[in-house]
Amino acid sequence: MTDKPQQLQYKEIREHSVLEAILRDRRWNLVTAIALSITILSIALALYHLFAAAFGAPQARAFRGTHLAVMFVIAILLNPLFRATWHDPLLQPGGSGNGKRMIGFAVDMALIAVSLFIQSYTLYDIDEFQGRVGDLSDWDIGVGAMMIVLVLEATRRAVGWTMVALGLFFIAHSLYANYFFGILYGPPTAFDRYIDVLFLQTEGIYGVPIFVVSTYILLFILFGAILLRSGAGRFFIDFAVALTGHRTGGPAKAAVVASAFMGTISGSAVANVVTTGSFTIPMMKNLGYRAKFAAAVEACASSGGQITPPIMGAAAFIMAEFLQVSYLWVIVAAIIPAALYFATVYFMVHLEAEKYGIERIEKDRLPQILEVLGRGWHLLLSLIVLIVFLAIGFTPMMAAFWAIITLTLLTFVNKSTRMSAVDLFAALEAGVRSTVPVTIACACAGIIIGSIFVSGFGLKFTHSVISLAGGSLMILLILTAIAGIILGMGMTTTAVYITVAALIVPALVDIGVTKVAAHMFAFYYGVVSSITPPVALAAFGAAAIAGSPPMATALESARVGVAKYLVPFIFVYNPSLLFEGPVWLTVYSAIAALVGVWALSLALEGWYKGPLKMPLRLAIGTAAIAVMFPPLLHPIGISAFVFNGAGAIVLVLIYISKRQAGRRRKLAAGKAAP
Repeated sequence: MTDKPQQLQYKEIREHSVLEAILRDRRWNLVTAIALSITILSIALALYHLFAAAFGAPQARAFRGTHLAVMFVIAILLNPLFRATWHDPLLQPGGSGNGKRMIGFAVDMALIAVSLFIQSYTLYDIDEFQGRVGDLSDWDIGVGAMMIVLVLEATRRAVGWTMVALGLFFIAHSLYANYFFGILYGPPTAFDRYIDVLFLQTEGIYGVPIFVVSTYILLFILFGAILLRSGAGRFFIDFAVALTGHRTGGPAKAAVVASAFMGTISGSAVANVVTTGSFTIPMMKNLGYRAKFAAAVEACASSGGQITPPIMGAAAFIMAEFLQVSYLWVIVAAIIPAALYFATVYFMVHLEAEKYGIERIEKDRLPQILEVLGRGWHLLLSLIVLIVFLAIGFTPMMAAFWAIITLTLLTFVNKSTRMSAVDLFAALEAGVRSTVPVTIACACAGIIIGSIFVSGFGLKFTHSVISLAGGSLMILLILTAIAGIILGMGMTTTAVYITVAALIVPALVDIGVTKVAAHMFAFYYGVVSSITPPVALAAFGAAAIAGSPPMATALESARVGVAKYLVPFIFVYNPSLLFEGPVWLTVYSAIAALVGVWALSLALEGWYKGPLKMPLRLAIGTAAIAVMFPPLLHPIGISAFVFNGAGAIVLVLIYISKRQAGRRRKLAAGKAAP
C-alpha cells in the first residue's frame, strides 16, 4: 500500500500508465474499474494491430470499423459526461449534482452500447452490407445517422468544439445547400444519398484518414511509446548535452538538438516540451538566458517534432496517401525544410548567447559522449531498421511492425534499457491512448471530406479562392496560411491539414504549385499554431516551466521560430528544396536557403559580433530575402541567380565590415591597456 489518495486520480488515467497505477494502488472502485477497462481495451487494440501487421489485416471495412469502435469506447471512458473526473462520486448521500452525474453515466454507457451495436450491425454480414451501396435499407439509414451523431459527440469530447462546429456546418450545407447563398448555394443532397457516401462508401467516415490512422499511424505511435519507455528520451537529452553543452550557448543548443532527436519518436509538441523542457529550460536560465527566450527556444525546438523525419506527425502519413506516394518519399521531401527550421533556431540561440555574454559549460561538468553512446546506441538501431525497411519497399505497416519487434529485443542489450512485461504493456497502453484524439479527429475529418465530396463544394470553392486571390500565388499562399493558423487554434494538426488539403490545396495546384509543395505547405501551417499567439500551446507549456509570461513567451516563440512561417513559402517557390528537380539545384537551393535563414537570424536578433543598427538590420533582411526568395523577383526579367548573387555580395560586404570593426576594437582595447 502507498500513502496516495484512496482512489485512483483521473489525471493518472489521462496522463500516466493506468496499468502501473492499478498495480500500485490495488483499490477497487468505480474509478479503478473504468481505468482497468481503458487499460484492457488499449492493450487489446495494440495487440490486434500488431497481429494484423504480422499476419495481414482482415477485410478493410471490418478492420477500420473495429479500430474506430474501440477508440470510441476509450474516448468516451476518458471523457465522461457531466463530470470533470471519474473521481467525482456518482452517488453520495446529500451530494449536489448526483442526478446530473447519474444521467451523464447513463449517457456514457448508452453511447458505448451504440458504438458496439453499429460495429456488430456492420460485421454481421459484411459482404451483404457493402453490397447495399446505392440501395440502402431503412436500418442502414438509421444506423448511419447514429454513427454521425456518435462521431460528433466523440469529437466534442476528445478534440473540441471547433471541429464539431466545422463538421456540423458541412453537414448542414450538404443537406440544405439550397438555403445558402453565394458560392455556398447549390442543390441539396438527399439524406439517403448522404448516408450512403458517409457510412457505406469509403469517401466518408471510413475513408483515407481512418485508413491511414488504423494501418500506419497507430503502429508508429506504438513504436515511439516503446522507444520512450525504454529510456530513449533520457538518452537523447544526455547525448545532446554531451554534444553541444561545451559550445557557446550550449544548454540552449542542447535543447534544440535534444528536441530534434525527440521529434523522431514523438509527434506531440507539448509532450516534447514537458519531456526535454523540464531539464533544458532551468539549465538555460541558470546560465543567463532570459526566461521567455529559454521557454521560446524549447517551444520552437519541440514543435519541430511533427516536421522532423523519420517519424513525423500523423498528418504526414495521410499526406503520403493523398499524394499516392510512399511514406519514405515524404520523409525525403521533409529533410531540408526541417533542417532549415532547426538551423534557424540554432542560429538564434548562438546569437543570443553572444549578445548577452553567456558562458559555455565546462566539459568536466558534462556527460561524456562515449559513455552516453555506450548506454543507448543500440536503441538507434531500431530507427535504422525502420528506415531500411521503408527504403527496400516494405509497407509502413510492416516496417513499423519489424521496428517494434527489433526495438523490443534491443532493449535487453543493456540493463538500463531492459523492460519488464509491465513496462511493455504500459507502453502499448500509452501509445493507444495518445492515438485516441487523432483517430476521432480523422473520423470527423471523414465527415467533412465526405460532405465536400457529395455536395461538389470542393471544386466550386477552389475556383472561388483562385478568383479571390486574383490569380496571385502569393495572395493565395497568405490566405492558406491564415486559414491554417486560425483552424489550428481549435483543431489538431491532422484535422487542420485534412481540411486545408480538401479545400485549398486543389487551388494551389491549379495555380501551378507542385502537389507535394502544396500539401507540405498545408502541413506546415497546420503545425505552426503551437507557437503562434493567441493559442500557442507549446509556448504556454514552456512558459509554465520557465515562469515567464505566457503571451510574451508566445510572441518570442514566433520570433525564434520564424523559419516555420517562411520555409513553406520558400519551397513553394523553389520546390527543389523538396528534392523535386535535378540534384545540383537541390544542393544549390539548400545552401542559398541556409545562408538566407542565417542572415535573417542576424536581422531579427540585431547582433553580429556587436549590435546592429536598424538600417543595417534592414539591409541584411533584404539581402536574406534576395537569397531565399529569388523566384519572387524573377518575373521582372532578371535571372534569379542575379538576385542570389546580389544578396550574397551584400552579406559578404557586411561580414567583412563587421570583422574589420571587431579588429579595430581589439586594437583600440590593446592600446588603451597599460
